[in-house]
Amino acid sequence: MSVEKVAVVVAGGSGMGAAAAKRLAADGFKVAILSSSGKGEALAKELGGLGVTGSNQSNDDLQRLADLTLERFGRIDVLVNSGGHGPRAPILEITDEQWRTGMDVYLMNVIRPVRIVAPQMVKQKGGAIINISTAWVAEPNVMFPTSAVFRAGVTAYTKIFSNTYAADNVRMNNVLPGWIDSLPTVEERRDNVPMQRYGTSEEVAATIAFLASEGAGYITGQNIRVDGGVIRAL
Repeated sequence: MSVEKVAVVVAGGSGMGAAAAKRLAADGFKVAILSSSGKGEALAKELGGLGVTGSNQSNDDLQRLADLTLERFGRIDVLVNSGGHGPRAPILEITDEQWRTGMDVYLMNVIRPVRIVAPQMVKQKGGAIINISTAWVAEPNVMFPTSAVFRAGVTAYTKIFSNTYAADNVRMNNVLPGWIDSLPTVEERRDNVPMQRYGTSEEVAATIAFLASEGAGYITGQNIRVDGGVIRAL
């Protein structure tokens, strides 16, 4: 008898998070979605899953999501960590408060749910965690300073986590989107993409689905760019 797989998508009410939830559901996963807007609950209902309205900045809301998922489905096989947008300003004009907000949006949005969900995956002796990061994590873009700084932290966190839990068959990887259609189209940005177009949320979701699959079972601790060739460094 095959085991029904379960995916939790944090900040999955819209954009790339919602696309990931839809793709994973299409691939046969039961999905549980957290979003602050209520859109996640509606999407989860549409997909036959579980939806919780809450914040990925609240340990209580994340714990409620995990508890309800385990109560209903009995396991968590995949965790997808998405997020919102943090403060943007010239680097010397960013206040202490804005830096702290950036840390919540871009780094703690990974650390909090992983701390809650990973022990269940270790107990199961298997799981995949995929964090939606940014293509500019190693080549920072001055337009997005808080994103660049704290998502570099996600890369370090991912390597440490992978070293620690690979033997338990719990994997963690980062997807690094470039200019994606969930953002407003800017002609100059599009023209700087070698493929001469924005990517789609569905293309990012397909990469997430692969990393969640058994076919990616030997991949952990990696950064996978989905950016149309914008960043080509090793």
